[in-house]
Amino acid sequence: MQEQERFFVVTGGPGSGKTTLIDALSEKGLRAMPEAGRAVIKHQTATGGSALPWGDRAAFAEAMLGRDLQSFQDASDTEETVLFDRGLPDLIGYLTLCGLPVPAHLREAVRSFRYNRTVFIAPPWPEIFQQDEERKQSVEEARQTFDAMVRAYTEFGYELTQLPLAPVPDRVSFVLERMG
Repeated sequence: MQEQERFFVVTGGPGSGKTTLIDALSEKGLRAMPEAGRAVIKHQTATGGSALPWGDRAAFAEAMLGRDLQSFQDASDTEETVLFDRGLPDLIGYLTLCGLPVPAHLREAVRSFRYNRTVFIAPPWPEIFQQDEERKQSVEEARQTFDAMVRAYTEFGYELTQLPLAPVPDRVSFVLERMG
């Protein structure tokens, strides 16, 4: 499958303002696909499942892969520009960070389902970092996640554009300018 020029990913470590930025861009009229991880955690917690980042991490990654592929398909059904709160390469970064093997089918999915070459990455931002019911990582784990995402996206030929540590309106302007 060829690159989808109108699909833009926002990635980075937890607690770096990704979702807040995507919500603000959605308010400007851009369509957004939600982060798979939070949805999987909510579903698994509600049903007593073990596919969780503090449980069966490999199953958690597989569950996220299914949701991410569905999001990609849903976005393909429209002609709109679409923002993704994380993308398929995030799963490779996650598994690598956990010290787990990356299955061949995941690598093939990342090669086949391509986003715009420009990927927005939110750097660690300790001043805004907060833990919650789904985000149990520490600030140090957030930094390690950021580094893993840099490696994963770079490995698959994406060009990372680092978001500024700036108020949400400034980040919105930054992204809109670079999206064209």
